[in-house]
Amino acid sequence: MAKRCEICGKEKTFGNKISFSHSRSNRSWSPNLRKVKAIVNGSPKRIYVCTRCLRSGKVKRAI
Repeated sequence: MAKRCEICGKEKTFGNKISFSHSRSNRSWSPNLRKVKAIVNGSPKRIYVCTRCLRSGKVKRAI
């Protein structure tokens, strides 16, 4: 199973790496994910969350 943000659904995206001579090859961009302990349905649970969701306050951290 591929890792993705469990809040917004952000996952790995694919594209082309283009060199100076303009030859192309495949590459990928991974989201900045953190495994955090958060409150899910009233109980603490470990989930993968992107840093954008953490920073914007979409996740209630468990202490």
